[in-house]
Amino acid sequence: MNRAIIAGAGLLPELLLKAGPAYIVRLEGVASEPLDAPDIPAKFEQFGKLFSDLHAQGVTELCFAGALSRPEFNPALLDPETMVLLPRLMASFAKGDDELLREIVAIFEEQGFTVLGAGALRPDLLADEGVIAGEIIEAQQNDADRARSVLHALGPLDVGQGAVVAKGQVIGIETLQGTDAMLRFVAVSAPNSGGVLVKRPKPSQDLRMDIPVIGPSTIMKVAEAGLSGIEIAANGVLILDREATIAAAEAADVSIWAAT
Repeated sequence: MNRAIIAGAGLLPELLLKAGPAYIVRLEGVASEPLDAPDIPAKFEQFGKLFSDLHAQGVTELCFAGALSRPEFNPALLDPETMVLLPRLMASFAKGDDELLREIVAIFEEQGFTVLGAGALRPDLLADEGVIAGEIIEAQQNDADRARSVLHALGPLDVGQGAVVAKGQVIGIETLQGTDAMLRFVAVSAPNSGGVLVKRPKPSQDLRMDIPVIGPSTIMKVAEAGLSGIEIAANGVLILDREATIAAAEAADVSIWAAT
């Protein structure tokens, strides 16, 4: 077994195990799900120990999967290797999530690991261009086009992966708080708008480290926010549990489609 999954919260780590056996790296403080796979415990402050543990198990491939919040370092726990890396990490940390994630990829690659994206392990979780659930009407597509333009304009600023537009008005933009927080805001500030959520990677985003996802819980929150549709990036967003996601969308009368 030469692969390890650095597990965050959510369903994705379990889904990636279906691509083949792997160790599960469990970061202290991250609420990852229990899985039927051997664990490698790790701390954000101890990269050196993690490198050694991975090499000792013969790991050559890594995949980051699931939600990870920005870590809080305890300086008293830093090992020597992490102390050396800390200036690099802090410099990238100040430049935004994309820059930080690219730096983390570079660090692991320097240690001889190949970093794989979740989409590379489970391409079946990605969606080809086209309608996935429901039907698309012209008003929905117009709103989606507007939201996509907003995300493209904000991409260089490393703001977020989602935006909501209703009747041409931008009523939600994802920021550091995430999609769920944006949808809660939309539910309160513009209830029953019938708008569209667009979810897609930022233009410069490294999909090996951070790929957008939707799933049944996304449908529930979109419906609660009073939206009528979701447009995702074709081959750029993972659909977790596609069958359940489509069933939830049909039950809630929420359309889903993928676009380039």
